Amino acid sequence: MQFDTPATTNPIDRMKVVGQPILRIDGELKTTGHAMYAYEWHDTNTPYAYGYPLGAAIAKGRIKSIDVAAAKRAPGVLAVVTTLDVGKREKGKFNTVNLFGGDQVQHYHQAIAVVVAEGFEQARAAAALIKVEYAEEPGVFDLHHAMDSAVKPESGDPDSKAGDFDAAFKAAPVTLDESYATPDQSHAMMEPHASIAVWDGDELTVWTSSQMIDWWRSDLATTLGVDKEKIHLMSPFIGGGFGGKLFLRADAVLAAFAARTAKRPVKVALPRPLVINNTTHRPATVQRVRIGAGRDGKITAIAHESWSGDQKGGQPEAAVMQTRLLYAGENRLTAMRLATLDLPEGNAMRAPGEAPGLMALEIAMDEMAEKLGMDPVAFRILNDTQVDPEKTERSYSHRNLNGCLELGAQRFGWSARGRPGARREGNWLIGMGVAAAFRNNIHFPSGARVRLNADGIVTVETDMTDIGTGSYTIIAQTAAEMIGLSIDRVAVQLGDSRFPVSAGSGGQFGANCSTSGVYAACVKLREAISQKLGFNSEDAVFENGTVRSGNRVVALGEAAGPGGVVGEDTIEWGKLTETHQQSTFGAHFVEVGVDAATGESRIRRMLAVCAAGRILNPVTARSQVIGAMTMGAGGALSEELAVDTRRGFFVNHDLAGYEVAVHADIPHQEVVFMDETDPMSSPMKAKGIGELGLCGVSAAIANAIFNATGVRVRHYPITLDKLIGGLPSVA
Repeated sequence: MQFDTPATTNPIDRMKVVGQPILRIDGELKTTGHAMYAYEWHDTNTPYAYGYPLGAAIAKGRIKSIDVAAAKRAPGVLAVVTTLDVGKREKGKFNTVNLFGGDQVQHYHQAIAVVVAEGFEQARAAAALIKVEYAEEPGVFDLHHAMDSAVKPESGDPDSKAGDFDAAFKAAPVTLDESYATPDQSHAMMEPHASIAVWDGDELTVWTSSQMIDWWRSDLATTLGVDKEKIHLMSPFIGGGFGGKLFLRADAVLAAFAARTAKRPVKVALPRPLVINNTTHRPATVQRVRIGAGRDGKITAIAHESWSGDQKGGQPEAAVMQTRLLYAGENRLTAMRLATLDLPEGNAMRAPGEAPGLMALEIAMDEMAEKLGMDPVAFRILNDTQVDPEKTERSYSHRNLNGCLELGAQRFGWSARGRPGARREGNWLIGMGVAAAFRNNIHFPSGARVRLNADGIVTVETDMTDIGTGSYTIIAQTAAEMIGLSIDRVAVQLGDSRFPVSAGSGGQFGANCSTSGVYAACVKLREAISQKLGFNSEDAVFENGTVRSGNRVVALGEAAGPGGVVGEDTIEWGKLTETHQQSTFGAHFVEVGVDAATGESRIRRMLAVCAAGRILNPVTARSQVIGAMTMGAGGALSEELAVDTRRGFFVNHDLAGYEVAVHADIPHQEVVFMDETDPMSSPMKAKGIGELGLCGVSAAIANAIFNATGVRVRHYPITLDKLIGGLPSVA
């Protein structure tokens, strides 16, 4: 199906199933422990062995030798495979560095060996016996020191200009010029990267934890040097990804090599230090924001520049992208510069670009409002735009940022906000903060196959994944709505490379794209059923488990017959994304308390108002947003990968040292969805929501802390040591 004209009235608009607060259909499997995650997959007749990976002990250099003799003699050991054994390998399309193979070390904890044993503990103990001799080379590990060597990336769209920023900024009566910094951050998902590999001749089956089945399968085939069609990859349940499982990782590669060498099915899970140092992370940024405005508060000049680092061949953290689109202003400039660092690979983490970018921009907007003597909400509303500010001939498909800000201010009691440091309850200084939320609406092709059997049951097959987001449920809702069934008459099978290729999970595109693919397949199924019955598919009505045309009504099971009926299709996207800017919007409001003596910060309440097209399921959507708000709290107050700038690794590489938000950090959270649809987005008239809920949260917390204390912190996380020096003047 080609989606190239705005959606008109279609079966989804009935919203008998779609849009309803249906509980997760996979919830019982998960809460009872019957959902099989990657490492848990088990066949009682299969003699699984266990692989334990060894990571490089240097950050840059060459491996001179690897002595595995002692490891091979250790109890229970079946095989040892080293990076020297497999030799240099072609790198996958989506990988910045080599996952395994060859003698080069590109970052600390890069996989250099895997030990296979009868038991996990045996494999781990034997791995400690491996002796490696390195030729270490000096590396670059500090973004701040590498900024002078940062260059304009060769690919992508790193710079943009409109008007004459320099002249307009110089002429503006009110200006802001500040720098902000965000640290390296870890996905810190609950489930580690894990895989099981089984060879049958030259055919490989892999159970793994992957957000993007087809990407992984293609890159695994490239790395192993085998035919992609010989690989069967499955990932039916995923215990969190946040972008960290978008791309093939070392666990799958190690498991495949280990299983082939040991001639046994092998399980490999990355230990937590390797999850953090061996896989990807959100890169640190240094950002400069400049804003010029008239006395009336209208922005006349805005510039956002960002510096980040990655391995050679990597990409910058796209922290300026939202600034190109979020606020009006005739004269504009954005730029991204990339430094080559020898740290572990930087790559996508939930809301890449906008999440760290808004951490800077939305503080700058508050600082500018303060300079103007304006209310921060009013300042943002005043500078709204209904067109792409850099391409004014291009309007938004639908934009209601102002509605989010206005409703949020009303619901949150924003009018009670006072001047900085003015409100106190005992030892607590109380403040409120706001930030806009923005995330682009991304499209990827997505396919599905839908089967109707003689029992009147519809089964959906697609390689779409569920990373805890509710994919199973919203896909079932889509099929139920399209075929006129209750949701209990729909079975959903996901995460299997034998199924049609979907958009996968990431970039908050998964829900809208995958359900649109199911929609397209269901259109084909409706046509096939109608044709079989001699109905005109345009006139056929599917409802209550039947299909009706005129006076004739046929039960779906009867229509399917013994052989069943199948529909399959892929949603393809036309030029609507080019002719109209498609984005999602929101507003985050936060109230904090800061201890006047110690600088301890506590979030008291949070509100998110989101405008993201049709909400397919308010229960799963709300879960996405409150999870994102929680991640934003961690990003504001505690999350930071500490870099050892001498040795080139993340020191706090476990969940004890990398401090994510916990229950005690999170108070009452409220989520409000604007009642809207966007017919230009898809036949579902929906958009993504999961990453919008994160964008702007950390800045809203930072702005609330300033309102509470009068202390402005521009370097995240906002820890008490950055506050305490300024507290006596307001305490």
